[in-house]
Amino acid sequence: MDDEQLRAQLTLPRFPRSAAYDPRWLIRNVMGPNPLWLLEELTARMPLRPGMRVLDLGCGKAVTSIFLAREFGVTVWAADLWVAPTENLARIREAECADRVFPLLAEARELPFAHGYFDAVISIDAYHYFGTDDFYVGYLADFIRPGGLLGIAVPGLRAEIDRVPEHLRPYWQWEFASLHSVGWWRRHWELTGKVGVLDAWEQDDGWRYWRHWCRVCAQAGEDETVREASRHEARMLDADEGRTFTFALLVAKKPEVGGT
Repeated sequence: MDDEQLRAQLTLPRFPRSAAYDPRWLIRNVMGPNPLWLLEELTARMPLRPGMRVLDLGCGKAVTSIFLAREFGVTVWAADLWVAPTENLARIREAECADRVFPLLAEARELPFAHGYFDAVISIDAYHYFGTDDFYVGYLADFIRPGGLLGIAVPGLRAEIDRVPEHLRPYWQWEFASLHSVGWWRRHWELTGKVGVLDAWEQDDGWRYWRHWCRVCAQAGEDETVREASRHEARMLDADEGRTFTFALLVAKKPEVGGT
């Protein structure tokens, strides 16, 4: 697949901002579903303003952090446990965002920030790894200022399940136990009283976008490990046909002091 064909494959009318980014750069830094498509949809319903302090929690290879800085003029702390800050800094400098994106190594349950420091926390394809803990949203809310925002986009389920669907048994991984429905996430957050959910939704045809991304990565990935993992995931989504898997997106607000 040449550059022109690749760009055509990854230029979707629904995600015009994402289409401006080098598709080979995106595939080279792949760590799961297309993070910019998820982030673009989330931020369409999450008001960000220039100058805001934003924590990009579980930023992976800082692709989402660069997007946030470029598209919204916010200052981003790019926090991840699995990708070294020095590696991310090289990408950030290449993108000419070093004055607005600050990479660091951080464990989600041991965040090294002052309480109330961030105007917003965003997490793309990462929050389900730590946020299913009953106490986590209360812990994380401490780092958001009163009236600040929390937004996530994660792989999820159309509805809660109590057993593995037969058609998914060849593909099921034990980590999928962390996947939940939009309704589960809404309840999980709202019962704490630490945040109020402003919006919660499934991405329309999210599984189709996910499968399309996998198919493109299977063709254009730079190493066989990426290509094979993408082929396997595409086969899983083919077998499911949107019956089980989706993306869950939520935007919440921390109550104002003495208010909502």
